[in-house]
Amino acid sequence: MYICSMKAEKILILDFGSQYTQLIARRVRELNVYCDIIPFNKSIQLDDSIKGIILSGSPFSVLGDTTLRMDLASIIGKKPLLAICYGAQYIAHEMGGQVAKSAKREYGKAHINIVKDDIFFENIAQNSQVWMSHGDTIMQIPEGYELLAKTSSIDVAAYKANDGMYENEVYALQFHPEVTHSLEGATMLHNFVIQICNCSASWTAASYVEQTVSELKNQIGDEKVLMALSGGVDSSVAAMLLHRAVGKNLFCFFIDNGLLRKNEFEEVLDSYKGMGLNIRGIDARHRFWNELKGVTDPERKRKIIGRLFIELFEEEADKLDDITWLGQGTIYPDVIESVSVHGPSVTIKSHHNVGGLPEKLNLKIVEPLRMLFKDEVRRVGRELDISNTIIGRHPFPGPGLAIRILGDITEEKVSLLQEADAIFINLLKKHQLYDDVWQAGTILLPIQSVGVMGDERTYEKTVALRAVTSLDGMTAEWCRLPYDFLAEVSNEIINNVKGINRVVYDISTKPPATIEWE
Repeated sequence: MYICSMKAEKILILDFGSQYTQLIARRVRELNVYCDIIPFNKSIQLDDSIKGIILSGSPFSVLGDTTLRMDLASIIGKKPLLAICYGAQYIAHEMGGQVAKSAKREYGKAHINIVKDDIFFENIAQNSQVWMSHGDTIMQIPEGYELLAKTSSIDVAAYKANDGMYENEVYALQFHPEVTHSLEGATMLHNFVIQICNCSASWTAASYVEQTVSELKNQIGDEKVLMALSGGVDSSVAAMLLHRAVGKNLFCFFIDNGLLRKNEFEEVLDSYKGMGLNIRGIDARHRFWNELKGVTDPERKRKIIGRLFIELFEEEADKLDDITWLGQGTIYPDVIESVSVHGPSVTIKSHHNVGGLPEKLNLKIVEPLRMLFKDEVRRVGRELDISNTIIGRHPFPGPGLAIRILGDITEEKVSLLQEADAIFINLLKKHQLYDDVWQAGTILLPIQSVGVMGDERTYEKTVALRAVTSLDGMTAEWCRLPYDFLAEVSNEIINNVKGINRVVYDISTKPPATIEWE
């Protein structure tokens, strides 16, 4: 059963597996209102902290054997309800309306004709552009409901329960207000969340810090926490939240796993000076290299690295007295991409923060950032006065260069990639492009190609450059870096890194590609 946490107020999103569910959450949070996403089929204990409920879309149909069913009677009318796409079809189907397969799947831009004035469409222009993505069509709304909007191609684009039918309002939309292609979708969500649900819009970075530190104090008490830091945004912000809660009872360490960027071990340790954290560095390079020797499968790499991290956690805990908790910088995209916990989503890849843990771990896990997106983590970090050197740092994968070296891992390959990667990152900073990029890195490919240097024929390795823009890593677009800049990077790598004679640039978006190659 889902029982609300200590958050003062929230919107609850029931996930039917839509690719857009996380976007709904982002849009709600942009209104300074906290929201939780839970599977559609989890029973709910409603209380006063839940101000409204949103039903997501779904790749499934309300018709036939694939229908995802929930106990609609337990929520409808109990709190203000907004049903989107599949949710709207599900209410129509379950409440006596009619849903049929569309003669033609409607996908793309449409314009709504608002046929009834309603607070939901306050400040929304007539013929406002919205985004459709559905294979079923609502042919008839249930008895007791009224039409709010239609389009030129469908008769039911939005409808609601008649006033007085339930204690709270019920709205249903065939389109997706959460996507940017719905040009006034943010205003519609504002009308629902702020005006209809009466949320106070008080969930800010400052309130999050205050609330989370209070919760951590209650959760941990006088017990001790062990945490590995990476120098990145997530672990740094999580550590500072824990530091505010437990002070000197937080023990931090930074592992050199032999898969870091060039000089990163020394630079990371230096960056934490003055932050007041208990931290020490651990040189475990050869331990990781030895375990990864000959391993080429990406998932095996991740599992080996994750296992070694856990072993080191336990070893460090054994060196200290009475360690009870293991702190981690897990954030929301880690959870979504690692474990299918929100509806019928598909596991994409494991992550050492949330996957591959041994069944019996001697330490309890505490994850202060587990339900935050990356940009939210950065806002919290600024509220904590963490330096921009850390807050502005690009995301770096937990397994490090192991998943940017395609094929087996050797010390020689690590060194080769570190040199090429350092050139790329340093030139991004030199040309003031680093902050325009969400994440950048270099990938060492398991292929060799013929080249010519001077009068000599070469047969050396190829690296791929990857640079993307994104808000949270859930989707990403490749960066249109200047050609002259790419030419300079290629020239510097080929001329200065012996063993590489070819540089290529990855122009794939996510989806369908992922940001990392493994």
